[in-house]
Amino acid sequence: MIFASIRATALFVGLCCIVYPAVVTAIAQVAFHDAANGSLVVGPDGAVVGSALIGQGFTSAGYLQGRPSAAGAGYDAAASSGSNLGVTSQKLADRRAADEARLRAENPAAAGPVPELLLTASASGLDPDLTPEAARWQLPRIASARGVEVSRVQALLEESIEGRDLGFLGEPRVNVLMFNLALDRRLPSSR
Repeated sequence: MIFASIRATALFVGLCCIVYPAVVTAIAQVAFHDAANGSLVVGPDGAVVGSALIGQGFTSAGYLQGRPSAAGAGYDAAASSGSNLGVTSQKLADRRAADEARLRAENPAAAGPVPELLLTASASGLDPDLTPEAARWQLPRIASARGVEVSRVQALLEESIEGRDLGFLGEPRVNVLMFNLALDRRLPSSR
């Protein structure tokens, strides 16, 4: 009886811990090669500059800035998490007010209120995307910092908007890293 239990355990360990993961990994490498390897983005010099799936902190005026991050010290993929602060939290209210004041000061030519997406962190703290509206709100600052017309940055943004998956899933979005790389490639700063 004990040998049957040992054989069954060995069989299931082999199937569940070796065979199944190997098959799933092989299918992922063939069918979804980029995603299975982290969707790494390579810069113009050939070095990896990030992942299309993980947000990064951009603070320079000439770049699109993403959502706030509560992951570790900010955009720390090893400490992915939300802040878990509720709507009645004074700490959250203070952070939002400080972010709103900072964004207003950095974007004096932006029209309308600060988009909500630029004031709220995602659940993971690593959201790589913005809504087109949150990206458009930042265009005057980016154009000014790069010394180009807003219409040129706007045209690049419109090209960078990703539609809904399969035409009906999710919302249109702009990947912050990919847009910033496109800015450097197509509209290098003249200042």
